[in-house]
Amino acid sequence: MTQRMLPLYEGKMIHQYDHRWATYVNSEDARDVTDAEKRDPALVSRPRYWVRESLVRDRVEPRTSHSFLTSFRDIARATDERTTIAASLPVVGVGHTAPLLFAAANHEFALAAFNSLVFDYVARQMIGGTHMAYTTLKQLPILEPTSFEGEQLWSKGIELADWVGARVLELMYTAYDMRAFAEDLGDAGEPFVWDPERRFLLRCELDAAFFHLYGVARDDVDYIMETFPIVRGKDVAAYGEYRTKRVILEVFDAMQAAIHTGEPYRTILNPPPGEGPRHPKETSR
Repeated sequence: MTQRMLPLYEGKMIHQYDHRWATYVNSEDARDVTDAEKRDPALVSRPRYWVRESLVRDRVEPRTSHSFLTSFRDIARATDERTTIAASLPVVGVGHTAPLLFAAANHEFALAAFNSLVFDYVARQMIGGTHMAYTTLKQLPILEPTSFEGEQLWSKGIELADWVGARVLELMYTAYDMRAFAEDLGDAGEPFVWDPERRFLLRCELDAAFFHLYGVARDDVDYIMETFPIVRGKDVAAYGEYRTKRVILEVFDAMQAAIHTGEPYRTILNPPPGEGPRHPKETSR
């Protein structure tokens, strides 16, 4: 009897909130997937290897009831542009360079924390080699699930879970094969359109929020941002300024003002997070 095969993901195939970062063009060579290609919600990355579905199910089902996974890059150098890199995936096979994260609950918070600049900064202080080992990961300060209970400080009346979840949903749900991820967050719509500028703003809001959640002072945010020289260099080359730092600090300051005054923080995105452009339903398969 023919057995169904699933792709075997490698660390190089994912990036932050992106399960379609790279694809193989043959059995040896991988290339980055372009932004234009990612606007096709039916596009899937082609792996180098395949693995029997039965083997994947045997390993995954005892660990989680979700119909998706969350993986991080094992190759993690403190000198890279970013060190902590994670994305959610459909149920697929993963190699040793793409180990899995299993969260008992609120997987979207673990994903957002792992991809935040503040978490990345701490990880860089602890990684001396080229790998993010589980022993190192267990020592890193991922916020307790209880940290996300209740309202967030900068917009009274809005649950922190909803605030973070809307942003993670829009960042991660850009393809049909991530529908299970969206449904787990209570979303029944079509995938969001891949929009690099909108994704940048969503991530800036999340980064500013996590600086607040970790209790980082503004001067320290300024300092931490300067410890990412490749991010700064790319920004300066493209925009003539360190745009990422400027926008995060602007959002951080706006959130701080909201905390002090009680006036709700107003998102920099229009339409608001979780309400961005989606693919039309008639294109669904």
